[in-house]
Amino acid sequence: MTKEIKTEIEIQAPVSQVWKVLTQTHEYPNWNSFIKKLEGNLKVGENIRAEIQPVDSSPMTFKPKVLQFEENKILQWKGKFLFNGLFDGTHTFELLENEDGSTTFKQSELFQGVLVGLFNLENTIKGFEAMNRELKRKCEE
Repeated sequence: MTKEIKTEIEIQAPVSQVWKVLTQTHEYPNWNSFIKKLEGNLKVGENIRAEIQPVDSSPMTFKPKVLQFEENKILQWKGKFLFNGLFDGTHTFELLENEDGSTTFKQSELFQGVLVGLFNLENTIKGFEAMNRELKRKCEE
């Protein structure tokens, strides 16, 4: 089974500024209510450690692998629950430069696996949307 979450927000800041905030992961606890911690080397093939806090849910910690890292464009990782195919999530941050100098920030996740149908992703969607607003606020300060 597959489910996908897609969110986006326009940020009145250049792509380079949004990327800088997004990749300064040691600052996440200061502004990010959804991804409370993101530790490790943001390099393709590396495992990182993420602690997320979906709205109205318990925190979760997992160790995804970085799949894509292209400066000022895309950061993507894939995490799994126990083993591949049970409950996998491919999380993507994408930055698009707009003609007016602003940035469209897209955050999405593709969930796949036999357990996906058992999960209500409403709190995760709310977490994505909250993070998007917080990133916007932080970048536009």
